[in-house]
Amino acid sequence: MSLNTRLLDTGSPPIPEVQAWATRYAGPGGLLNMCQAVPSHAPAPGLLERLARAAGDPACATYGPILGDVALREAYAADLGALYGGRPDASEVAITAGCNQAYVVAMMALAQPGDSVLLPTPWYFNHRMTLDMLGVVPRPLPCRAERGFVPDPEEAAALIDDRVRAIVLVTPNNPTGAAYPPEVIARFHALCRERGLWLVLDETYRDFLPPGRERPHGLLAGRTWPENLLQLYSFSKSFAIPGHRLGALGAPAALFPELGKVMDCVQICAGRAGQAALAWGLGALSSWRAAKRAEMQARAAAVRAAFARLPGWELQSLGAYFAYVQHPFGATSAWRVAERLAAEQGLLCLPGPAFAGEEAHLRIAFANVDATGIVAMEERLRAASA
Repeated sequence: MSLNTRLLDTGSPPIPEVQAWATRYAGPGGLLNMCQAVPSHAPAPGLLERLARAAGDPACATYGPILGDVALREAYAADLGALYGGRPDASEVAITAGCNQAYVVAMMALAQPGDSVLLPTPWYFNHRMTLDMLGVVPRPLPCRAERGFVPDPEEAAALIDDRVRAIVLVTPNNPTGAAYPPEVIARFHALCRERGLWLVLDETYRDFLPPGRERPHGLLAGRTWPENLLQLYSFSKSFAIPGHRLGALGAPAALFPELGKVMDCVQICAGRAGQAALAWGLGALSSWRAAKRAEMQARAAAVRAAFARLPGWELQSLGAYFAYVQHPFGATSAWRVAERLAAEQGLLCLPGPAFAGEEAHLRIAFANVDATGIVAMEERLRAASA
């Protein structure tokens, strides 16, 4: 029996492989999972109460609107307006089953087999996997350590030909954590407008910008949605509800009849209990979200201090949920280093090559653990390089 060759040629997600290595760990302290980006804190109590209440409401067990419940679309549009200073409308946003679905919907709408999309490298592996399955060619846009892993619009311009349909940016970035400066994002948007391309802006981690950065960029500060911009977002990290699979997609209102075709085939509608709870939470939990942002900033500072004390380990980028580090083991494969850390130290992280990054790099998701966990991370990395 045959299978889709595009699927067969698509790489597998790396997280299950790393988790399998951890089954060999028998040391003290248990596993330290800094592999998959998962908030270590629970959702806000008020949100949990509303999730439970909505889950028991028969109305939430029915199909909902394909583009999302009106109350949440309106609340999310208002949240965008408060953050960016513009006037987004509910007709310009849709609610998706997580940010991954928003990305799949966007790629299916913008490109067809044989087309190309520019992806910043190191890239989020699900972005690459999606393109491979669709027969769309991912074209690497290098993000170099010497530039703080921020992509260069001029370098992107040189990569564009008549097959390119879109440029994807992820900021703050996964895996590097780098937050792109607003002026760089603006230059990419101008480049896409000049070349007739879509800019797809994945802002999953936008609520965790570094101190002093309140607004990620100015693209949504106008009166209308930019005609060539798709913006992706996830509620998973900001509200600590990854299991409820809720995200959002912003785009020009005229595009949604086409986007809705894809969404109807992929999932019909996002989970409705979560939508009902978030419609309340977006307005009511601003202080809670700000406190969690400050907590993540404190953890980032602790991670920075930890690597400053670790001989041979070089912290090359830090932000949002991730530390992107260079290991001290020379030419040893990052896959091998990550395997040893999991099996011998009980520390789970991802190798840079999982993101098409360099062999010397590891991604460590520090948001998964508290301050005690960061201390344990330092101790285990020190033991690994002793």
